[in-house]
Formats: sequence, structure tokens, C-alpha cells
Amino acid sequence: MEAKDLRVSDAEREYVGELLQRAVGQGMLWLGEFTERMDTVLAAKTRGELNAVLADLPGMQINPAYVSGGYPPPAHPGQARPVPAAPMSAEPVAAPPAGYPTQQPLVIRGRMSTITRKGRWNVPPALHLDSRMGSTTLDFTEAVMQTQVVHLTIDDYCGSITLILPEQATADLNDIETVGGSASNKVRSGPPYGPLHLVVGGRVRFGSVTARYPFGTTLRKMLG
Repeated sequence: MEAKDLRVSDAEREYVGELLQRAVGQGMLWLGEFTERMDTVLAAKTRGELNAVLADLPGMQINPAYVSGGYPPPAHPGQARPVPAAPMSAEPVAAPPAGYPTQQPLVIRGRMSTITRKGRWNVPPALHLDSRMGSTTLDFTEAVMQTQVVHLTIDDYCGSITLILPEQATADLNDIETVGGSASNKVRSGPPYGPLHLVVGGRVRFGSVTARYPFGTTLRKMLG
């Protein structure tokens, strides 16, 4: 079997997504083109399909030996590395911030889909949202929290994320890194004193994240 026919993993798709993101930052792709190519990346099943989205990008050419199934020589300047068979670890993994829960976080994952958590769902001290080109709503107004402070880490491409907090809750969105996206905090950001303090971090690429109270909260306060 040739290398181009091998099946790909989520780690390989994410690696190519990062290369496309770099191409947008360098002005080689428009946002519409990025979105189309990310559709292809997320749907890719083989390395050949994955490599096709990089073929016309200067400085990110695919080595012919790799596509044909041969072993690729070392990368030269101006030539991108072929898609790795395993996750790359070029950058050291940062230590979690002080106070971050040590237990494994609850992972919520979606690909081109709609994710909703509402009602009396159980919220652990740490959550990890991994989403691609979808819509996510996390409603904490009736949720059952194990701790007052909840840490939410976001890894999102081209998604829309809405965080609905109960009245008197606070949120901290200062650790979110946005690339062509937005982070909007419409709730109190002071120290934790209410039923929930949500600490949000991570990266949002060409998407949005909004923290707000339920609709009608301000009106109810005005009416006493």
C-alpha cells in the first residue's frame, strides 16, 4: 500500500489545519478558501486527500517521494514537512495554571455539528471543548457543579460557542487566544462570589466565544 492511501488520524488533520492557518496569516489564503479546505481536511480519510489541500501553497509543497509512497528525504528550506504519522511535539507543553484541577477533564468533542448541554447536567471541575466548524451551547443555569470554580479549555476552529451562566455567576475569559476570531464576556468578571466562577482559556481560530446571562436577566432586575 502506498503512503498516500494510508488512513489519517485526528492529530494529522489538526497538523494540516495548523498549516492552513499559517497560510492565512501569510496572506496566501482568504477566509473562504480556508473554510473550504478545512472542510476537506475534516472529511479526509487518507493522506493523499489530506495532502491535496497544501499542494498549491508556496513553501508548503508536498514532497513527490512522500506522495508516491517512498521515504521522504529531510525537509529543505521552503519545503514543508510531510504530514506526520504521529502528533508532533515541536513546542513544550505548558504546565497548567495554578489552581487548575488535577483530575482528568470532561472532554466534549464535535465535528461540523451542534452541541448542547443544558438542564441538570453534571459539571466537573475541568472541561475541555474540542470543536470544529460547529455550534456549541453550554448552559450552566441549572447544571450541577461539583466545585464553585470551573475551568474550561477551548480548542476550536471556525465555531460558535455560547456559555450561559446563572445570575450572580462570574467569568474570566482573559486566557483565550483568538486568531481571526472574537471572545466576548457579557457577565461579571470579578472574583468568585456567586454560584459559579468560570475560567476559560485555550484557542479560538476564526470563530467566536460569548459568555452571557440568560435572556431577560437584565429586564427582571429592572422590574425588581
